[in-house]
Amino acid sequence: MSDIEIARKATKKNITEIASKLSLDENDLHPFGHHIAKIDFNKIKEKKENSKLILVTAITPTPAGEGKTTTSVGLSDGLCKIGKQSIVCLREPSLGPSFGMKGGAAGGGYAQVVPMENINLHFTGDFHAITSANNLLASLIDNHIYWGNKLEIDTRRVSWKRCIDLNDRALREITANLGGVANGYPRTDGFNITVASEVMAIFCLASDLEDLERRLGNITVAYTRNKKAIFAKDLNAHGPMTVLLKEALMPNLVQTLENNPAIIHGGPFANIAHGCNSIIATKTSLNLSEYVVTEAGFGADLGAEKFLDIKCRKGKLKPSAVVLVATIRALKMHGGVNKKDLQTENVNAVIEGTSNLKRHIENIQKFRLPVVVAINHFVADTEKEIEALKEECKKLNIEAISCEHWAKGSNGTVDLANKVVELTDQESNFKYIYEENIPLLDKVKKIAKEIYRADDIIADSKIRDQLKLFEEQGYGNFPICIAKTQYSFSTDPTLKGAPVNHSIPIREVRLSSGAEFIVVVCGEIMTMPGLPSVPAADSIRLNSQGEIEGLF
Repeated sequence: MSDIEIARKATKKNITEIASKLSLDENDLHPFGHHIAKIDFNKIKEKKENSKLILVTAITPTPAGEGKTTTSVGLSDGLCKIGKQSIVCLREPSLGPSFGMKGGAAGGGYAQVVPMENINLHFTGDFHAITSANNLLASLIDNHIYWGNKLEIDTRRVSWKRCIDLNDRALREITANLGGVANGYPRTDGFNITVASEVMAIFCLASDLEDLERRLGNITVAYTRNKKAIFAKDLNAHGPMTVLLKEALMPNLVQTLENNPAIIHGGPFANIAHGCNSIIATKTSLNLSEYVVTEAGFGADLGAEKFLDIKCRKGKLKPSAVVLVATIRALKMHGGVNKKDLQTENVNAVIEGTSNLKRHIENIQKFRLPVVVAINHFVADTEKEIEALKEECKKLNIEAISCEHWAKGSNGTVDLANKVVELTDQESNFKYIYEENIPLLDKVKKIAKEIYRADDIIADSKIRDQLKLFEEQGYGNFPICIAKTQYSFSTDPTLKGAPVNHSIPIREVRLSSGAEFIVVVCGEIMTMPGLPSVPAADSIRLNSQGEIEGLF
C-alpha cells in the first residue's frame, strides 16, 4: 500500500484519549475536530527532572532520500513499544515543498503522524497566522510612510519583506505602491517564503506570549537616511502581531499510526532559517513525557548545528543523544552512483559514501554528544551493503542499526530504541561549538572550519564592517544562522561526499534582532524558492470520493 492508503486505513483514536496518555484532560485541550488539539498554555512548563531529549538528524540529503521524519516517528513508537513514555516532536510542513518538491512531510509507511492531509495542508492555521502577522507589519510600514512618515523611514532602506507560504520566484523582487498618489510611494520590495520569515523564527524561539511580544517589537524593519534603526515597536506593531499569533503559539497534539502522542509546531527551513520546531513545543513535550524525539532540518551540518547552537542555547535545552539517519541509497549517491543505478548492489560505493556519514559523526561528537546511526532500510538494500556500512561505523566505535519502521512500524525500531535508552542513560557532556562572547566573524569562521571543513571564509570589507557594526549596536552575543545549500558541506550543491580544500563565500549578512541571531547568507541560496519544472502540485487532486491524491 502507498503511504496515503496506509494513513487512511489507520484507526485513529479521539485526541482526548491520546492526551490522557500524557495526563492531560479535556480542560487542557483546545480541540480542532476529533483528532487534533492545541495544548493550553497552562501545560507549557519547564521539563521534568529526568526527561530525555533525543535529536534525530541525517547525512547530507540526496534525491535518493534519507527519511529523517519517518525515523523520528518510528523511534518514538519503538520507545513506546519497549515500555517507555515517548512523544515525537516535529515541525509543521510548509505548503512550499508540499506543492513543490516532495508533496508532504508526515513520515511514511507504518511510521507516520496522522491525520496526514490536515498536517500537510492548513492544519490548525499556524502558518496562516504567521503569514498574516508578517504582512500586517509590512502594511503598517507602508501606511506609516503614506501618512507623513514621522519616523523618517528611508524608503530605500526598508528591510522588512512580505511573505507567503508558497514557492513563487516571481515575488522575490517586486515594485510596490504603483498606480499613483492614492497607492503610496513606489519602492522596491520582495517576498520571503513564510518559513524563512523572521516571524517564524521568533515564533519558534519565544518562551511564552510575553517573550513573543518583546521579540516582535525588537524586529528591525527599516532605517532612516541617517541609518538609525526603526523597530516594529516604533510602529506599535508588536501588540496586534501578538494578538494574531496568540492561538497559534499553543503547540498542536496529534498521533502516530500506533496511537502514540505527537506534537507538531512551527517549521522554519534549515537551509535559510534555523530549522527546528518551537521551543514551546519541545519544552511542553519534555514536561509531559519521559522521552522526547525531535528532528532538525536537512543534514546534521545545517540542522543539527543550528538546533544545538541556536535552539538549545536560547531554550536552555540539554540533549541526551543524537540519532544520525542514513540510507544505503543515499550513501551510494555520495559514493558517485547515479540515481538510476541505485538498485544495483555496489559495496564499494557504500564504503566511499560513508565519508559523508563519518564527517557528520565527527561533527556531532564535537558537541560531546553520544550518537548512533540509524540505517533507514529500503527493500533493495543488500546484506553485504548493510554489513559494509556497519563495519565502517565500527571503525569509529559507533553502532549502526538497521531499522525497518517504514515496513514494520515500531517492530522495526526496537533495537534502535533500546540503544537510544542505553545512550541516554549516560551523563551528557553537551557543549556548543562556539561561545557567545567571541566576535561574530570568529563565530562564522568556527562554523565554517569545524562543521563545513572549509579552509576559510571569503568575506569582503563590506561584510566585515557590517558584522563589526552589529557588535557596536549590541548584537555581538547573537548566535550565527548559516543560510546555504543543503546538498553539500560546501556552497557547491554538486560536491557530494566530504569535500575538502574549499572556502565558504559570504554573500550577505542580515540582522534578525527579534529572533536574536545573525543570518549569514552563503553562496546562491534563496529565501524564496522557486518551483521545479514538474512541481508536486501537478499530481495533487481530489478523486471522485473527495479524497486527496498525490499529496504523498
